[in-house]
Amino acid sequence: MKNNKQYFALVTLGNDTFDVVFPDFDGLVTQGDTYEDAIRKAHEALAFHIEGMREDGLDIPTPSSLADIKNNWWGWGDWKDTEYAITVISLIPSSFPRKYTLVMDSQLMARIDRVTKNRSSFINRAVIQYLDKDSQSNKLLQA
Repeated sequence: MKNNKQYFALVTLGNDTFDVVFPDFDGLVTQGDTYEDAIRKAHEALAFHIEGMREDGLDIPTPSSLADIKNNWWGWGDWKDTEYAITVISLIPSSFPRKYTLVMDSQLMARIDRVTKNRSSFINRAVIQYLDKDSQSNKLLQA
């Protein structure tokens, strides 16, 4: 599956909460207290839902066009006369690199800088190595 799939989502406006539905996925809904919160949760819900579909061996639908949604989606009749926004939610794969703020001792960071030009890559490799080692230790303790 390509990493750049984008799905339309409909977001209710003018209510106490912002409800989000995905016409391409029956039953996939979420909501937020603000529009921004609803969009953030929509990204999470889409990724989680697709991950579950993959684990269950289900086919992931091809994203519909807006015209297809208006002409073929069973729920359009309920939405067309309400106040809503249409937004595009990108599928962000779980292994997609993301930017994080990291708080670290300055002397430790200086030591890292002495051995690498790419802090992120170095820290990623170190964490993976540590977690793999820790995983091996836990397996031995459970045996």
